[in-house]
Amino acid sequence: MLDLVIDARPAAISASMKVKRILPFRLRRMVGPFIFMDHAGPIDVAPAIGSSLDVLPHPHIGLSTVSYLFGGQVTHRDSLGVEQIIRPGEVNWMTAGRGIAHSERFEDPAALVGGELEMIQTWVALPEKDEEDAPSFTNYTPEQLPIFTDKGVWMRLIAGSAYGLGNDVKTNSPLFYLHVILEPGARFGLPKGHTERGIYLAKGSVEVAGTIYHQGQMLVFTKGADPVIVAKEPTTLMLLGGEPLGERFIWWNFVSSRRERIEQAKEDWKQGRIILPPNDNQEFIPLPDDKSKPAGSAPRPEPLS
Repeated sequence: MLDLVIDARPAAISASMKVKRILPFRLRRMVGPFIFMDHAGPIDVAPAIGSSLDVLPHPHIGLSTVSYLFGGQVTHRDSLGVEQIIRPGEVNWMTAGRGIAHSERFEDPAALVGGELEMIQTWVALPEKDEEDAPSFTNYTPEQLPIFTDKGVWMRLIAGSAYGLGNDVKTNSPLFYLHVILEPGARFGLPKGHTERGIYLAKGSVEVAGTIYHQGQMLVFTKGADPVIVAKEPTTLMLLGGEPLGERFIWWNFVSSRRERIEQAKEDWKQGRIILPPNDNQEFIPLPDDKSKPAGSAPRPEPLS
């Protein structure tokens, strides 16, 4: 029934941006095609130090980034020349394909006070046939995302299909991704029809089969499990999963089904072959040192399976 519980670990993605990292995890690298999940915030900082939260231009290959905000706002800029202010309830889907660079900057002083800034970012691995596609970016407004309500339950379909809901968010493989809010005592079940399914507790707590789970935990369920999820207090969940894609390798911001493709991406970034955002090209994150192997040996990307 319950296959695994993943506890979020602390990580940092910029000088001051601390996050809770959920995926990848050493015992469970992927849930369906989802290979990465970070939860940032709630953040309450003085506007004067807001720039230290910024994530400078950096590269991706072989994946789609999905940014979803609970509160605040962030400005996205990428190699395609896109400049998009991301606001709560929107879906911002950037497909890296053969290579893209982007930045995430926190430029609105009002969004940095009061603990309103909070966001989830996931990465969705691409099928092998799509890994070298041209990069793209699409912003979907809340009006394009269906909402379902029932007694004590509110949910928004971010992408894919679940509970009979669907939307026009373009995905490359079968998946589901939902934002769910439960009132105390509400009972909820997992969507059916997907091989791999997980629940991340962004806020609150739930009871499953007599055990209580808390904020910052992801519950991963076995295929065919039909648990009853009971909210113990006001609770926010992120539900995700879908069909597995097979083995993937990951190193830094690069994902691929081929180890040698990761090595090529490293060299592409060092040599400037992945273009910086034209409206944010004065600074960038350099390729980090690979400390996974002794000096002189070939670095090996970490497999995700």
